[in-house]
Amino acid sequence: MKGLFFLGLTVGSFAFVQAQNTDSLKIKEIEAVNFTKRLPVAKEIINVQKDLDSKNLGQDLPILLKNQTSIISTSDAGNGVGYTGFRIRGVSGSAINVMMNGVPYNDSESQGTFFVNVPDLTSSASQILIQRGVGTSNNGAAAFGASINVLSKDPEDKFYFKTDDSYGSFNTYKYSAEVGSGKFWKNRLSVMGRYTHIHSDGYIDRAFSDLNSYNFTALFQEGNTKLRLMAFGGKEKTYQAWNGIDRKTWETNPRFNPSGAIYDSNWENITGFYDNETDNYRQNHYQLLWEQKFNDKWNLETTFHYTKGKGYYENYKQGDPFARYNLPDFGGEEYSDFIRKKWLNNDFYGVVSTLYGKLGIVDVNFGAVANQYYGRHFGNVTGVFLPQIDEHEYYRNRSVKNEASGFAKALVRVNDFEFFGDLQLRSVDYDTKILTSGDDEGADLNKNWLFFNPKLGVNYKIGNGKIFFSYAHAHREPNRDDLLANNDVKAEKLHDFEAGLERQFGPVSFTANLYYMYYVNQLVLNGELNNVGAFIRTNSGKSYRSGIELGALAKLSKQWELTGNVSFSNNRNLDFKIENQTEVKDLGNTQISFSPDVIANLGLKFSPTKNFQFSLMNQYVGKQYLDNSEDKNLQLKDYLLTDFNAQYQFTIAHNEVALKLLVNNIFDKKYVNNGAVWDGSPYYFSQAGTNFMFGVSWKIH
Repeated sequence: MKGLFFLGLTVGSFAFVQAQNTDSLKIKEIEAVNFTKRLPVAKEIINVQKDLDSKNLGQDLPILLKNQTSIISTSDAGNGVGYTGFRIRGVSGSAINVMMNGVPYNDSESQGTFFVNVPDLTSSASQILIQRGVGTSNNGAAAFGASINVLSKDPEDKFYFKTDDSYGSFNTYKYSAEVGSGKFWKNRLSVMGRYTHIHSDGYIDRAFSDLNSYNFTALFQEGNTKLRLMAFGGKEKTYQAWNGIDRKTWETNPRFNPSGAIYDSNWENITGFYDNETDNYRQNHYQLLWEQKFNDKWNLETTFHYTKGKGYYENYKQGDPFARYNLPDFGGEEYSDFIRKKWLNNDFYGVVSTLYGKLGIVDVNFGAVANQYYGRHFGNVTGVFLPQIDEHEYYRNRSVKNEASGFAKALVRVNDFEFFGDLQLRSVDYDTKILTSGDDEGADLNKNWLFFNPKLGVNYKIGNGKIFFSYAHAHREPNRDDLLANNDVKAEKLHDFEAGLERQFGPVSFTANLYYMYYVNQLVLNGELNNVGAFIRTNSGKSYRSGIELGALAKLSKQWELTGNVSFSNNRNLDFKIENQTEVKDLGNTQISFSPDVIANLGLKFSPTKNFQFSLMNQYVGKQYLDNSEDKNLQLKDYLLTDFNAQYQFTIAHNEVALKLLVNNIFDKKYVNNGAVWDGSPYYFSQAGTNFMFGVSWKIH
């Protein structure tokens, strides 16, 4: 099967870059999209309604993007619902810059992207812009593997009501209702709203998800002024599944979940599981987007934003010492069982603004960003056998992170050349203080960084396409966990060289991209997890990621379409060292963790009629290591997956109906795409075998 797979790649090598923009389904593009299309960087512009709608049946956005170039998606619960993530070019999600309508989405402290907090985000999106590598200057932290900008859709011009409902494996279901008013008030105002509920029992034992999300958008347009008020967010409750299981357990009982286990007095046998070993979080986003067109040459886009997040995760702590929670011993006992809750209450707000202009042969783009994050961390415990201990607060600390940045970009057209320049200056201040000390939580730190990030590139037009070259220099500050683990952790530096080709050959759209990313003090995953299931990172000295990414879309006929991509890469630490209290171990030249040499996708779509289509999508991922030691015992095997997707659409009067079917892993492959290291041994996050989702979409207008 692997041979046939790569034969198909050779015959019709591909990605979705240009082909996705030539579809008959047109979207009114904003300046950010138009500008991005012309940049000399590796990119994909995804038309959400065309490319993702048929499989948007409840799984999170990282899972829906798993077949894009150089992406590996992961799922704690094993079936793509709940906590999910992705890596691009082997780079973890905490180093991928994610934005929503240009507003930074990465958590300011952890730098992670928690899509579980905004379930069904895809249903409210119009386009998704992916720039691999450093790309160009964006709002938020630097992109050290890629940047992703999710653009929300506008309300439609006419009234409609839509519902999307689905059901599938592991008691997974989704129901969603959306209504749009159409234009009113002299065609100046339109509004839309959506509510979604998603539930899944999860593939992993007890790894359930109860997710709720909403989206409200009001659009005002008059003359050259456009205002959009958006409120969106969600509330999630998920049973924890972030610990993984050892290899022997995975081989015999891959669905086992150790979270919440309660042991006998000898700590030998599990007597039961705590029912509420859960993660609970609510996140609300508010954005006011103002677009002002001054004339045919100048346009200003400004966004005021505020995000409120609050929640906790809960654990059963068996046999913990009273001293850990700043409690005196009770009845002469030093240990007892507790219910622990760790809270995060945070606010993130600011303004981002971009001015687009044309000066003869020069297109310019000026941006300014000012954001502040204020976070409160605190924890409390309740005694299991001691009711007098009730919600006792045992630690509290607070953090403030301020960021201000500005950039200037220019595209200069000279005959068949376009020269690109981009200068960014970014200032970051992070201050965190312990208010109540307990359980080694928090630290007293104040860190400041000032980064200058220059970028340049050139496009050369060749027929119906172009070739390009670009260079980008970027810096990125450590996250909160990095600083708490090692006060001397260093900021990362990256030199990114990209060279690419985009070309249309009749019915075939082809792309090719060469890259070399040279890092100084890259923060790589060391394979270990902290107490909340987040990967621990460490500076790796000098390292690099290099590779070639090929892509194409071939429209073989009116009925047949071949699509896909392939990435061949080499990801190496050049002088990696492991430091502990007694020695420094020099590992030298090793493969970077979680960075396979090959990632490939091959898809075939058949449309026997205008209303009916089905497709097969194959993904191959090469072997990868769980840490940076190249220990064969810590290696994840390569795997090949095949998914099936079908959709039938029909219209009755003013009703549009679509029937959708998604079958994942149709050959029931047993595989692992994520794991960790505990005490020198591998731990795996099991992924589901064959599973399905069936959905019905109904729209009336």
